[in-house]
Amino acid sequence: MRQHAARFVRDVTARNRLPLDYSVASLRVVDFIVDGLRRSGRDRTDVRGVLFGLGVYAGEVLVRRAGAAWVEFDRGQRELFGQPVGVRMPDGRVWNPLGKVVKRFEAGERESLRTFYLQLHGRARAELPGSAGRFGRFGRVEAGGAPDEL
Repeated sequence: MRQHAARFVRDVTARNRLPLDYSVASLRVVDFIVDGLRRSGRDRTDVRGVLFGLGVYAGEVLVRRAGAAWVEFDRGQRELFGQPVGVRMPDGRVWNPLGKVVKRFEAGERESLRTFYLQLHGRARAELPGSAGRFGRFGRVEAGGAPDEL
């Protein structure tokens, strides 16, 4: 995935001079690009490749800045997330940055990639009072976790 992100950044920045430098601040650029795609009126299938590239880029920011690691989803996770890969944070939680980019495209501003990073980076695992937490077949699952936040 790292190589895919590097190719995507090289291709996109060569044409558009966008500041995609794997910084947390660059996730605002991702939000801006997705918003432009939304406003263009194009169908999601028409921009599928760009959305995938932006999702890989966002995941690579998590890898480089938050200590995440790329993971291939198993069959159940692929069905749940609708994506082949995601990232696992150092605390064991699995996140779906590719799906988050799609959500931004579909839902708009309330699905910010920059906010996504800021909300998950460094969060401690949620523990329920009097329990050791909740575990599902995908590993640790936080209470109320949505598919991009497992």
